[in-house]
Amino acid sequence: MTRNFFLPAALLAGTALFAQQKNSGPQATVFTTAKNTTMRLQQTASLKFTPMPQPLETQPCVFVSGNRHFQEITGIGAALTDASAETFAKLPAKVQQELLTAYFDPVKGIGYTLARTNINSCDFSSGSYTYVTDNDVALKSFNVQHDEAYKIPFIKKAMNVAGKLDLYVSPWSPPAWMKTNNSMLQGGKLKAEFRQTWADYYVKFIHAYEQKGIPVWGLTVQNEPMAKQRWESCIYSAEEERDFVKEYLGPTLVKAGMKDKKLIAWDHNRDLIYQRANTLLSDHGAARYIWGIGFHWYETWTGGNMQFNNLKQVAESFPDKKLVFTEGCIEKFDLARITDWSLGERYGTSMVNDFNNGTVAWTDWNILLDERGGPNHVGNFCFAPIHADTKSGKLLYTNSYYYLGHFSKFVKPGARRIISSSSREQLQTTAFRNPDGSIVVVVLNTTELEIPYHVWMNGTAAPSTSLPHSIATIVIK
Repeated sequence: MTRNFFLPAALLAGTALFAQQKNSGPQATVFTTAKNTTMRLQQTASLKFTPMPQPLETQPCVFVSGNRHFQEITGIGAALTDASAETFAKLPAKVQQELLTAYFDPVKGIGYTLARTNINSCDFSSGSYTYVTDNDVALKSFNVQHDEAYKIPFIKKAMNVAGKLDLYVSPWSPPAWMKTNNSMLQGGKLKAEFRQTWADYYVKFIHAYEQKGIPVWGLTVQNEPMAKQRWESCIYSAEEERDFVKEYLGPTLVKAGMKDKKLIAWDHNRDLIYQRANTLLSDHGAARYIWGIGFHWYETWTGGNMQFNNLKQVAESFPDKKLVFTEGCIEKFDLARITDWSLGERYGTSMVNDFNNGTVAWTDWNILLDERGGPNHVGNFCFAPIHADTKSGKLLYTNSYYYLGHFSKFVKPGARRIISSSSREQLQTTAFRNPDGSIVVVVLNTTELEIPYHVWMNGTAAPSTSLPHSIATIVIK
């Protein structure tokens, strides 16, 4: 089970051909990843558009229209956790560079532009920690020395390769002494007398990271505020989160000169997202500080239905706020499943539908984990798109990496979603117009069927074929 899925020659060949075609007039280039083939983000076809009048119902089509523009895309990326950083540090220098290139290089890799990291420890840390000594209400002892061993160097290297990487930060729990259960684990709540101290803590963290040369783009209020976990967690009702933002965190950020930091609320599953968003954003005092609503995909997966309509309802009700996918992964790691094709298909299904329902940014969970799906100090081992075999020093690429790349490599920050409509339910699709005018169409097929279809746009069409269990990105220049 140490098969390496990375096919750099195929990926680079496709990238080179795409670059060569850039200035040769209108083009449509197809990149494909497909089960039971060697295709991994590989350039597989050049499409030729010819006139096509009204299509017949017997002709499967993906209809693309740039007449309507929807949300602007902020970025796509993943979380740079303690676990990822510690695993990265165990790799040989050459393999470290391979990982950085694979994720962050916009030409040779899949060009991530967004990242998340944890404030204090989370389950994907080797142990619980904070940045202050116990009962230091004035936060005089605050320092991020813990992160200087692994996480800060890792983030800096990622930023160097990416060129521009927007980083947002999230707490899993305040220090134990600030909480009602006197523990960072098992839920509990923030004690009322420490709400200002905790708000100051965010500012201290952001200042500390920026002094280390790591710009912070945004922050979330609390990771999974309705989950009592056996790891770091803290409970807020909708009203408690609203009041903490309105009375403490929002004003504290403004006072510290950080009103430009993007504040993201909720940061939990799609199931309760509308109730939470409605409580937070119907209150002007809280809403004025909130840039967006974050969400995860756990608890909502039932045969491909992940309650996407809940996102649409938030987007329609609060069009001035942003929707951000802040976390998702496949749980219960099993090395025997490293080749399981369903891993990537869950990513593809989520991303197509999240974007179609108004999402502006999409963040995977751990960017890298070891051969056990960790490290994780409570045994909550999970999948990542890339795992490291720390014994052999090799990287193990799951197909999730390529499914993510079908979006992140081609959909650039500043792109606007446009219409892409399929005449067959077996073909799921979404589309974007990049700032350079190129159009990116993603076509996802999670069935056993091979489906010939046409990409139809403005009275012209080009024939293509969707392979069984495949994802294709069509770049129209």
